[in-house]
Amino acid sequence: MALALSEEQFRCSICLDIFKNPVSIPCGHNFCLRCIKRFWDSRHKSDCPLCKEAFKIRPELRINLGLKEITEGFKRSLKDKPNYKIPPRKRPIQKQLSKAEEVPCDVCQNNHITAVKSCLVCQESYCEVHLTPHLRDEKMIKHTLADPTTFITSHLCKNHNMVLDMFCEREQIAVCVKCVEMDHGHHKVVPLEKATRKIRSQMRRINADFEQMIHARLRKFDEIKASVDLGKVNKEREIQKSVQVATMVISTIESNQALLVKDIEEKHDVAERNAEELLKELEKEINELQIKRTELQHLEQTDEPLHLIQSFSSLSCPTGTRNWSNVKVQSEDFFGIVRTAFSKLADVCNNLENNLSVEEASQLNLYAVDVTLDPETAAGWLILSPDGKKVSLGCQRLSVPDDPHRFDSCVSVLGKQSFTSGRSYWVVQVGDKTDWDLGVARESINRKGAITVRPDSGYWAICRRKGGSLSACAGPSVTLHLHETPQKVGVFLDYEAGLVSFYDAEAKSHIYTYSGCNFTEPLYPYLNPCLHDNGKNMAPLVICPVEVGIPDETASL
Repeated sequence: MALALSEEQFRCSICLDIFKNPVSIPCGHNFCLRCIKRFWDSRHKSDCPLCKEAFKIRPELRINLGLKEITEGFKRSLKDKPNYKIPPRKRPIQKQLSKAEEVPCDVCQNNHITAVKSCLVCQESYCEVHLTPHLRDEKMIKHTLADPTTFITSHLCKNHNMVLDMFCEREQIAVCVKCVEMDHGHHKVVPLEKATRKIRSQMRRINADFEQMIHARLRKFDEIKASVDLGKVNKEREIQKSVQVATMVISTIESNQALLVKDIEEKHDVAERNAEELLKELEKEINELQIKRTELQHLEQTDEPLHLIQSFSSLSCPTGTRNWSNVKVQSEDFFGIVRTAFSKLADVCNNLENNLSVEEASQLNLYAVDVTLDPETAAGWLILSPDGKKVSLGCQRLSVPDDPHRFDSCVSVLGKQSFTSGRSYWVVQVGDKTDWDLGVARESINRKGAITVRPDSGYWAICRRKGGSLSACAGPSVTLHLHETPQKVGVFLDYEAGLVSFYDAEAKSHIYTYSGCNFTEPLYPYLNPCLHDNGKNMAPLVICPVEVGIPDETASL
């Protein structure tokens, strides 16, 4: 076995005989001088028949005297062995290429030996003997081999029967040299190998994009799933609460209990159905993206340029996918639904409503937002603190630009922050002021001249006048009978639900709610410190910091 292996090392891979005048080429492989010269003479380029390394300049061939001496010594050692005969050269059976589908070996010098495989990387076909390096060499064994007839037909231009070795970037197709001359003269055409490298780079980038899209959708999936789970918990809690409420009052309230549960269930079902539809859509997109990613990964492994180019366009761009970055699902926690339902009942429910408002107030801090006042909307008589948290009426009008967003007659100001979705809560200290307005206003309100603060004018607010009771500016106004005048007023906005509620932030009691509103444009915090009232109303309105907290789950009715 050792002898056979040693003998194999002294055979030329072209003629398959023991080296005659061996030469070494730059890649390190050895051949007979005559064999490698004839091989290069028959081709348009100089490359190694084994490893396919190409040389820009044809190497100057010189006999490797050391290898020649070793080879001659090896031959002499064979002759000295008794009964040893040099085995005949292992040659594939020569066939006359009579069939059109037979492909010749590109290495064999007589070009009459039938190829058994074609290498998609080397772009050549090999007979059984010259295929050997592809079966043994560590690097070449990774090359993709194909049927020679398929290789030839798939790499030839159907119109000109020439090799498809160029790529038209304008039409995104592989072309031959003749195609370039006749049909693509004014197009940008690059070698197929260069186009393949570019596409592989694009594939890596697109695959990374797919990964990001999948991860983003998985995160959104988890977010929606968590929202659904939280909604179920909240649903059960609200149903249990409704049962407790129903047992506390007379049969009139008990008759409303079924309707209340139904309302909760319906709201939850709607929210859950919407969430489930989003989850199904996400699952579908994730599956499709994973399939495309897998296909793209498989395609990335191929070394067949034409197959790569033909398959790339269908996998490069995900179709029919939604932009999920703006999709937000808020779990339905049924905030205020119990109180809203029972507030319409008779006086017997007053005590119940008060208890419910305390529970709601304990959850308001979850929706706290940072509000600052917008100086560009402030009337010229108003003085704003540098941090935008205080507003008071000055003694003289300031010189301010005439801005279309500025109030000119009414001493009002809006917050910088606008709200177009979700829930928001902020607190304003009114102290012992005798006159003030607080609430929200839509973006399109009239800010010039006299204004009327009521919903049909774009204001949802409460106010105090002359140190009297608070009123809801509902048009007509609704006097609010409270046990105590609040020092701090909390404003709660639920945009989607169409709710604007006011709370005594310190007593944690409900003051008033505008419900059933249809908000269609941005809403802004609205404040009016009003006139001085002979020095009784000098104090500023102050936006207070709200500490975000956790609702008290132990609160009971």
